[in-house]
Amino acid sequence: MFVASYDSAHTLGFNKRLFRIRNNYKPETTMYFRTKWLFCVALACSLPLAHAQTYPARPLTMMMPLAAGSSLDVAIRVVTQKMSENMGQQIVVDNQPGAAGMIGAERFTHAAPDGYTFAMFNDSVLTMVPNLRKKVAYDAVKSFAPISLVANNSWMLVAHPSLPAKNVAELIALAKAKPGEVNYSSGGVGSPQHIAMAMFAAKAGIKLTHVPYKGTTQATVDVIAGQIPMMFSGTNAITAQVKDGKLRALAAGGAQRSPLLPNVPTVSESGLPGFEFATWGAFFAPLNTPAEIIARLNAETAKALSAPDVREKLGAQGLEVAPSTPEQLGAMTKARFEQMRDLIKSAGIPVE
Repeated sequence: MFVASYDSAHTLGFNKRLFRIRNNYKPETTMYFRTKWLFCVALACSLPLAHAQTYPARPLTMMMPLAAGSSLDVAIRVVTQKMSENMGQQIVVDNQPGAAGMIGAERFTHAAPDGYTFAMFNDSVLTMVPNLRKKVAYDAVKSFAPISLVANNSWMLVAHPSLPAKNVAELIALAKAKPGEVNYSSGGVGSPQHIAMAMFAAKAGIKLTHVPYKGTTQATVDVIAGQIPMMFSGTNAITAQVKDGKLRALAAGGAQRSPLLPNVPTVSESGLPGFEFATWGAFFAPLNTPAEIIARLNAETAKALSAPDVREKLGAQGLEVAPSTPEQLGAMTKARFEQMRDLIKSAGIPVE
């Protein structure tokens, strides 16, 4: 027994020495590399946390695929200004309008997912336009990372005072007497103005002629000037013109009357029961933006929207503050996309 144990121990010791010779093994060297390896692992694990703690280290850019001066553009600058103050970094608004927001949205798919570029999309860009075009270079649900819902927007059916229709009933009668002869403007094919009026025409059983523009601002200006007789517009964009008599408010598009123009009845109250049209605006990041950056931007959005001065300014423009989680926004976008797909099909709006 003693001899066997000795031989086993001797053989084991020999093998260890042989391993060290062959591999140039040194206990102190191995300990050094083991310590270095553990340090690298710890450093790698700490990088996301360090990045989140130092973010943002430079100015951010918020891409807006709508024209400068549009109702949503004006409102969102209030929010980004407050976010900029809270985060200690400037947020530059980059307007890239065209094709009802498709140009800016497509460009945004190529933005770096580093947290320094995010976008404001209205639900038209994500859920209406893609259902009206055969070829769209982005997917509403899969191409972007949701950050937060920002606000809901109310809409108003308005007309130039020269239009011989003072309410919804008179407008429907006029359109039926002159099918296809009454024009309306919009910010482009698939824009909220286009969808709202197409829904209205389908509900009323009338035929109107669509005159698309390359942005909401010019579409509104031409209605005020009398070049185009009417349009659906964000309530905040036309409230002053209605009060000054430059435009006539025929009906509010939402389920409730607008607090900005409380004496104007809804479309539903005016003879088309069940009609309702409202939109929203939300922040999105490039796909694959780190989760900790998404969480930070979500928190900063909620913080900005909770500020009394921001809520007051947005409310004065007819916007309802409505922050959300990224998950809620993602689910809302998907549901809205499917709703618009079914609505556009049932309304017979042609796909171009």
